[in-house]
Amino acid sequence: MDSTTLRELQAPLKATYRADPSAARTALAARADYRDAGITCTVDGWAGPVRAGLHAATGGDGSDACSGDMLLQALLACAGVTLRSVAAALGIPLRSASLAADGFFDARGTLGVDRDAPIGVQHIVVTVDLDCDADDGALDRLARTTEKYCVVGQSLREPARFVVHRSGGPAQRMDHEG
Repeated sequence: MDSTTLRELQAPLKATYRADPSAARTALAARADYRDAGITCTVDGWAGPVRAGLHAATGGDGSDACSGDMLLQALLACAGVTLRSVAAALGIPLRSASLAADGFFDARGTLGVDRDAPIGVQHIVVTVDLDCDADDGALDRLARTTEKYCVVGQSLREPARFVVHRSGGPAQRMDHEG
């Protein structure tokens, strides 16, 4: 898609959101359940159900998806779409791209072995290898703009709030404080 087509596609949306900011508030949702035995949780995804389980570093056998890997996959999906949109808007033709997201987690934290060990995926780096003719300045702008507008990347800045309740009972709010 070229920049003109992208602008034509997005122009009416931008006009609507400028006129009515509340129209821009877009709901997202995911659903999961415990349909399988064991320490697993099955998430309903676009390509079908994905069963997540314990990582081998926390007692799993490696047969289930790792939620940390799924987080990096969601980040790559968002970063890839965002980068491609930004490249189109900036008029940077891309012949091909290869994207990777890498990070690590300290199993001591999630297992409660060391209260000072961090919990969560740390030091995430998204690396994009592009086949294009853009100069270093354009690539830097592309990286900064992609990071700024990547919804999943920006969402990682604020922890999720957890609410747990018994079916039919009142919700118990669990505030997460970093």
